[in-house]
Amino acid sequence: MPPVREQAAPQTPWPGGPGVGADAAAETAYLPPVRDSAAEQTAYLPPVQAQPQPQPQAWDTERTAYLPPVTEAAAERTAYLPPQPPAPDAAAERTAYLPPVPSAAAAPQASAPAPAPAPASGPGPAGPDAEYSPPTLGGNTLRAVDPAQARAEGRSPIIDPGPQSAILTAALGLLLAGAAAFGSYALLLPLIALQALTAAGWFRLNGMWPARQGIALAFAGAVVADGAVLAVDEPYGPGAIIGTLGAWVLLTLVLQLRSHADPDERMYGLMASVASAALAIVCAGFLAADGEAVSVGAAAVAVAVFARALPLPTVPSVGVSLAAAAGAGIAVGGLAGIGAGGALLGLAAGVCALVGLRVAAYDYPSKFVHMTAGVALPLAVAAPAVYLLGRVVG
Repeated sequence: MPPVREQAAPQTPWPGGPGVGADAAAETAYLPPVRDSAAEQTAYLPPVQAQPQPQPQAWDTERTAYLPPVTEAAAERTAYLPPQPPAPDAAAERTAYLPPVPSAAAAPQASAPAPAPAPASGPGPAGPDAEYSPPTLGGNTLRAVDPAQARAEGRSPIIDPGPQSAILTAALGLLLAGAAAFGSYALLLPLIALQALTAAGWFRLNGMWPARQGIALAFAGAVVADGAVLAVDEPYGPGAIIGTLGAWVLLTLVLQLRSHADPDERMYGLMASVASAALAIVCAGFLAADGEAVSVGAAAVAVAVFARALPLPTVPSVGVSLAAAAGAGIAVGGLAGIGAGGALLGLAAGVCALVGLRVAAYDYPSKFVHMTAGVALPLAVAAPAVYLLGRVVG
């Protein structure tokens, strides 16, 4: 700052000099000029410089090189997100699996009483207490999906195999009866066919399909039993059958223990395999029995099954089939030299044939069951009776 100087004393005007109204510049000629400018007042101060903006360092740029640019638009913020579907209707999701609600126009028609369901077959008894479904010549075309549905509708869950399987059973029985007259080796061919149908039909009747290993195991046991019966003398035939049956039960048990299925499924498979093998092996009783008894029993089974397939009410149909079996036993027994004992043998074979038909008709079986178990079980169940009663009446 400039030094402060003392103010000069005022001078009085002298004569002849300048007056009071003289120029102010002349009066202050020796004083420094007064400056009012702010720039001149701060002329000796260092200049004020603007603070420089910090420049981004290289490491900051590298650190944010892979980050997306910051934008304000919402569309840019969600550009890489998948499109969101519209929110589903909660009521529509809750009722998605419900049956459609009929319209108001169709309501009067829906309220009309529905016609009563037609009986499963023929004019026989229909109701919860009906034990047999009457046979028909055209077969049973009406078949419920679930046995519980049949019981709810008042229909029997039992459907007899029908006339087609009865014709096949009669043909196979007559073939066995004719082959038995020519010896054991002639009987072997129709017997093997019977054992194969028995093994396959029993597994399918129990709802186990495909069960190729179980069917093959049961059929192999039947073939082994046939070979054992043919290899031993006639008195030792039953022992060969029982020994084969015991060995196959043990083999089936060992194979089921190696299974990795659930315990319930394993037990169910064990019982089905043992039963199938037992029925197929028991059929070898035709080989162990006398040829005359085989002829009488097979013919009686053929006649009884065919008579049961006739379109008759339940009780008369059973009576006619048993009477026909006894008559066939008398007729064929007379030709074979058995005599009156053929009636007893034929009647027992007829009862066994009806039991086998009943088993094959259980719980709404399929057509495959009718063509396998429905054909084979009447003859397979009759095999032990043919052997035992053949020894009695022979």
